Amino acid sequence: MRAGLVQRARIVLLAAEGVSNTAIAERVGVSRPTVISWRERYESLGIDGLHDEPRSGRPRAIDHRQVVAATLKPPPKKLGVTHWSSRLLAARLGISNGTVARAWRAYGVQPWRAGTFKFSTDPELVAKVTDVVGLYLAPPENAIVLCGGARSFVEVGGP
Repeated sequence: MRAGLVQRARIVLLAAEGVSNTAIAERVGVSRPTVISWRERYESLGIDGLHDEPRSGRPRAIDHRQVVAATLKPPPKKLGVTHWSSRLLAARLGISNGTVARAWRAYGVQPWRAGTFKFSTDPELVAKVTDVVGLYLAPPENAIVLCGGARSFVEVGGP
């Protein structure tokens, strides 16, 4: 389902719940006139009014769904990355990185912000994780273990 259609459906559903146009605009992230426009279109055309109308110009040569589907597949290990960048994926698919960026924007895809765990390509990862976990499980006597992002620190001191 396209992101725009989802957004329009949210506008209509919030309106049905009695939420004001201004509040809907703030929640959905659009302008108040946009909310009013989609509500009017829904009132006159029903659910079909929420779909995009045909646009002028040359039709797309590549379907954005194909770009998003390719994005969901992990990049080859030989690239040494945990997720696709628009330039890497564009080169792989033989299209422009602008096309990839537009597809990601249209579907709300942000591979660099994936909510899933990404495996590190660092060959020293196991040793580093073991050291950090060891600090938390058995800190040195009179020490405070602090975590600063991806690094942990030990401050030794005491009375």
